[in-house]
Amino acid sequence: MNAFVLFGDPVARGRAKAARTARGPLADYYAVPVPTPEMPASRLRLLALDIETTGLDPARDKVLSVGFVPVDGLEIILGGARSMVLRGVADVGQSATLHHLTDDLVSGGLDRVEALTATLQALAGRVLLAHHAPIEVQFLSKACQEFFGAPFVTPVVDTMLLANRIVAPGFDDEARINELRLWNARARYGLPRYSAHQAATDALACAELYLAQVAEFGKDPTLKFLTT
Repeated sequence: MNAFVLFGDPVARGRAKAARTARGPLADYYAVPVPTPEMPASRLRLLALDIETTGLDPARDKVLSVGFVPVDGLEIILGGARSMVLRGVADVGQSATLHHLTDDLVSGGLDRVEALTATLQALAGRVLLAHHAPIEVQFLSKACQEFFGAPFVTPVVDTMLLANRIVAPGFDDEARINELRLWNARARYGLPRYSAHQAATDALACAELYLAQVAEFGKDPTLKFLTT
């Protein structure tokens, strides 16, 4: 990798550092280059990702399901979509009222390492796309450290942050309460409302919102613009 690019790009530095200790599927993931900051949206490869968990604390809570769908340029690749329920959670608890994943469904799910491996393989060479991405990144990173010896570092496009830039572009502007939630952000573009808190559906909803946002920005924005 070019030394100047590495020095000037915190994501590239973080990936290079994590790659030194990464094992197995995470090492394979880091071996595939990700798009450069100058890549335009029309050529950008992303993976819209959503996870459902027992709570919001990666140190305590568990991942219950993962859903993703690739986005190649300005096209959603439905043939690459996948939904996975994970086993290994003894008690789903009150979170079942949101995502409807019962203890019985979770007990029949995929092994956590198998699901994490499939997710890393799908993410290889792509930018992570999510709505309020810190949740996905933090839970994935914790799992990668646990199973593969290093944190998960990736370029990220966050449709919640993009929504905030669109509705509150000025220094003193502020989004209205709940205006940045996924379904409310979609309403700006007349996008349909799906059943919430289902990982694959939420990933698709995020991908559709992203394409609408890119169209509103116009002029084929670069990855750097989308992540700034």
